[in-house]
Amino acid sequence: MNRRARVFVVLCGLLPTIAAALLCLYRPTRLANLEFSVYDMLMRASRTRPPDHRIAIVDVDEHSLSAIGQWPWRRDVIGRLIARLRSLGARAVALDMIFAESDRFQDAGSDTDAALAETLHGNHVVLGYALTFDRAATKASACVQHPVGVAIVRRGDDQTEDPFFRATGSICSLPVLAAAAGASGFLNAAPDPDGILRRAPLLVELDGRVYPALSLAALMSATQPRDVALQVANVNTSWLVLDSRRIPLDGKSNLLLRYRGPKRTIPYVSAADVLSGVAAASTFEDKLVFVGTTALGTREVVSTPLDTLFAGVEVHATVADNLLQQDFLRRPEYGVALEIQLVVGLGIIAMLLCGRLGLAWASLGVAICAAATWALSATLLSKYGMFVSPLFPTLGLGGALASMVAARFAIEHRRADRAVLYRATSHRLMVQSLFSLTEVRDAETGRHSRRTQRYTQVLAEELAHDPRYAPHLPPDTISLLASLAPLHDIGKVGVPDRLLNKPGALTSEELAEMRKHPAHGRDVIVHAERDVGAHDDRILAMAKDIVYTHHEKWDGTGYPEGLRGTQIPIAGRLIALVDVYDAVRTRRLYRDPLSHADAVTLIVKGRGTHFDPAVVDAFLTVSSELEQLSLDDETVASSRAS
Repeated sequence: MNRRARVFVVLCGLLPTIAAALLCLYRPTRLANLEFSVYDMLMRASRTRPPDHRIAIVDVDEHSLSAIGQWPWRRDVIGRLIARLRSLGARAVALDMIFAESDRFQDAGSDTDAALAETLHGNHVVLGYALTFDRAATKASACVQHPVGVAIVRRGDDQTEDPFFRATGSICSLPVLAAAAGASGFLNAAPDPDGILRRAPLLVELDGRVYPALSLAALMSATQPRDVALQVANVNTSWLVLDSRRIPLDGKSNLLLRYRGPKRTIPYVSAADVLSGVAAASTFEDKLVFVGTTALGTREVVSTPLDTLFAGVEVHATVADNLLQQDFLRRPEYGVALEIQLVVGLGIIAMLLCGRLGLAWASLGVAICAAATWALSATLLSKYGMFVSPLFPTLGLGGALASMVAARFAIEHRRADRAVLYRATSHRLMVQSLFSLTEVRDAETGRHSRRTQRYTQVLAEELAHDPRYAPHLPPDTISLLASLAPLHDIGKVGVPDRLLNKPGALTSEELAEMRKHPAHGRDVIVHAERDVGAHDDRILAMAKDIVYTHHEKWDGTGYPEGLRGTQIPIAGRLIALVDVYDAVRTRRLYRDPLSHADAVTLIVKGRGTHFDPAVVDAFLTVSSELEQLSLDDETVASSRAS
């Protein structure tokens, strides 16, 4: 390519790069699922630590129901379970359950709710409740919840958006139980639009107060932090500060979850084993214990990037695990700006590679850059917990390369079209030059050649309707055949004038000399073909067929080779008929022309001997059209003569 074309190709990579940068900035919802899939892929490929040993799950499972009875259990049984966990050294107990109604098992002689309340009092137990977000909902006045005093620190004067989701109401445990526990947290954790749970809120606002998630409330119950603050960096990033802990959150106080593995990666202990004393004394010592239900018909499960049946209680335990280990997943504060820089930088690299090394090396370079981008994203997520999406840089690279390839293809296609046009023009010039030789040598031969061109077009189009000939006569072949038809008598330039202009019949010796003109014509084309170095040229091959075989006959009595039937090329069979038709319809020095009807009779007589029967049948269909063309030519010739 010349410099101008090369610059055009390179600049074509700029538009997809800009488009990818804009997509990265505005994050259209149609690409959300694709970005989620990229995140999940990196999550599954990244390495992570094992679960924190300070987390345990007590499971109301099928075994527990078989041993103790159907769910829900009596409140005093729940109280015994909590007391047992506290006696085994649990630092805090978080209940992934709501006691919204009085115990159905209590009677006049026992108050199981009061018994549970007594157990809850002063034992670092955190109750769960559910927040509602229905606009029509109102907060029940009987609810007892425990807000967290959090100081909100913003950068500058940015007061545009609250860093929490706002709840409209709640479903909570009996006030006597919530008041006795002294700590509570919400259970809500909504999946992303594709149904996968990747993040969980740690703080939510209700009626002007901020409330913690169950996992956060459990951690705070165990550690009793003195300073709690939310530092808002921008609309996408904030930090929850608990004394020395800095917890990265998004713009709505959600924590990206670093799952430790598929379901049951965090140890489960059956509630029945705890109550019966089977569980070892060290199982719960100094641990945060989450109590939930996984028995069939009682469990709540969600889909995660690593598993499709992840129990809700293990989600809360996973959040607490992340808070304890402090190896958080997070979006960098300026993650979008960083991704845009990657998009632009890699796009420029792709354009430079294309401009300096060409598309082949540029394609290899783009593949290496894309692989490096994905490797970098995987490393950042695995080692540093930073999620930098490789999606938009990859889209930018792929789009830039595809655009430059398309531009290069368009340029090459245009160049090829020009080459084809130039070649076609050259062939037409060659045909016209050769044809002009016949006109200069013999004007009548020239007019004869022009008429055969028109006859050939009409006859070939009709023959193409025959299923046997249709594959051999597509429109472009017919057009080429007609354009080359005037060359059929070019060999007559090698025949002496005394023979061409002789008014009478030729002697046998003269006839033999005349019959050399097909070979003369073929030799002219062969010599030209050799001189220009052409090989396997379709146009020249057809020209040789026309020139050399138009005097062959269907029964094998023609010349110069005596070819028979289908040995004769289709082009030669067509020109043979139109050559005879025009010859007998034209006045010669030694005879008068035949009428159209007599010419048709003559050609029909030669069906199967001189001519291909199928070509004769096609001729009969269009004979009236050929007659009109012949009359039109006579009219033009007369007007020129006058």
